[in-house]
Amino acid sequence: MKTQEIKQFQLGELFCGPGGLAYAATTAKIEDSNYKIVHKWANDYDLDTCRTYIRNICPDDEESVIHKDVRKLEIEKLGKIDALVFGFPCNDFSVVGEQKGFEGTFGPLYTYGVKVLKEYEPQWFLAENVGGLRSANDGKAFEKIQEDLKEAGYRIYPNLYKFEEYGVPQARHRMIIVGIKDRLPYEFRIPSTKPYRDIDTSCKTAIEQPPIPKDAPNNELTKQSATVVERLSYIKPGQNAFTADIPEHLQLHVKGAKISQIYKRLDPSKPAYTVTGSGGGGTHIYHYSEPRALTNRERARLQTFPDSYVFEGSKESVRKQIGMAVPPEGARIIFEAILKTFAGIDYEWMPASIKE
Repeated sequence: MKTQEIKQFQLGELFCGPGGLAYAATTAKIEDSNYKIVHKWANDYDLDTCRTYIRNICPDDEESVIHKDVRKLEIEKLGKIDALVFGFPCNDFSVVGEQKGFEGTFGPLYTYGVKVLKEYEPQWFLAENVGGLRSANDGKAFEKIQEDLKEAGYRIYPNLYKFEEYGVPQARHRMIIVGIKDRLPYEFRIPSTKPYRDIDTSCKTAIEQPPIPKDAPNNELTKQSATVVERLSYIKPGQNAFTADIPEHLQLHVKGAKISQIYKRLDPSKPAYTVTGSGGGGTHIYHYSEPRALTNRERARLQTFPDSYVFEGSKESVRKQIGMAVPPEGARIIFEAILKTFAGIDYEWMPASIKE
């Protein structure tokens, strides 16, 4: 049998975050094939995030991670790549918040990914954003983004991925667009959820099996006030501060919408609700049996990061990094489908759908 030529895709990444997508990409592998993805360069504006990325993805190549605002990045000096990943900031496209879309500060940042595509013409790309992207600006934002990616010379394959259907112990829905250079003869297919239907995606299993080592990094307990501990004692698993039967002196008196995740305790038999990176009191995700918020390491488990993955920075910085990341175990499935596409290896797929 002839030895197959090694095919390495040199990966560039904008808005790299703490490395959820990079870890998924560089650990993706397929049997009977030497196709793989290797880190080339990455960029993010947050220093702690860059330090986390370097520590876990490229500890021997610190210079390859550029800590800079993408708007000040010298794109023409980044270096040739075969693949691009960009999880462009989602603040203005989220279903939580004002949904400013293109009118917001972060809306136009995807265009820097388009600039990299035009500058280096990589063979493929993966762009990631929140599920709310498709409804921002009455759907016009998503249409414009797709048009720009096509105009850059790519066939695109958008899909709303529900990661809990791919074995991730968390209800996390993300719009992911895979693009393949239009001159190449490959057609990407959405990987099927069928192979993952029997996986235990309960948050209890994710947090407890195997037990988190006592000396695990990023596992400091959050200090809870006596009031919070008392309030949580009345909230049953799956309930929040507004659905539980709570005494008057512990009730939250807020005007406007009652956000369902305020002091919401996890249901141990189900995937966790979406891990977020910011928010005030009551938004930290609460343990199903103990009267406390989850530790960052427990949150990282819900995001499918291994316990050996060390996040740099303060506890609040780490919380933000984990919440903004993409679950590596879910993203790896997509990267492996891309590798199989280029290697000519069949895999189980399903029709694309961007409906909730």
